[in-house]
Amino acid sequence: MATIKWVLDPTHSEVQFKIKHLVISTVTGSFKTFEGTVETESDSFETAKIHFSADIDSIDTNQAQRDQHLKSADFFHAEQHPKLTFESTSLRKTGEGEYQLEGNLTIKGETHPVTLAVEYGGTATDFYGNEKAGFEVSGKISRKEFGLTWSGVTEAGAIVVSDEVKLLASVQFAKVKEEVAA
Repeated sequence: MATIKWVLDPTHSEVQFKIKHLVISTVTGSFKTFEGTVETESDSFETAKIHFSADIDSIDTNQAQRDQHLKSADFFHAEQHPKLTFESTSLRKTGEGEYQLEGNLTIKGETHPVTLAVEYGGTATDFYGNEKAGFEVSGKISRKEFGLTWSGVTEAGAIVVSDEVKLLASVQFAKVKEEVAA
């Protein structure tokens, strides 16, 4: 059977992270440049192989000075490690439209297995006849596991940045139309 390929539609997708600042509030950031593919053996996503990457240099927390710090060697070291990547190892249906996605996440040269929750939003055809599929993805990681170990403590003893990072993605994929032989 032929492989069906889906390509991430960046104009209808967003990739975010949330982290506690001073343990009292949350800072939200996003990656503005990313790409991904899903390959399936049928119209079902249960056999899906997922590949995803984001450009570290596209990080945006709505504060330029913080973004530069995140790109520095203190955190992501974008110059040496320009991308974060994810490669799936399994996708298991856990309920109606719900899946558990497992795979290997690589950040700053460190690769670790992660488990993400996936909610399948369904498929639809756009104005141009393109078939689209939507997903909401969420999970948590330890930033320190990936070598993002910079830490600060205020004079009052408050931790500046928490270890736990929430990952959130709302993504839409477009089915690649099959080439018709002439």
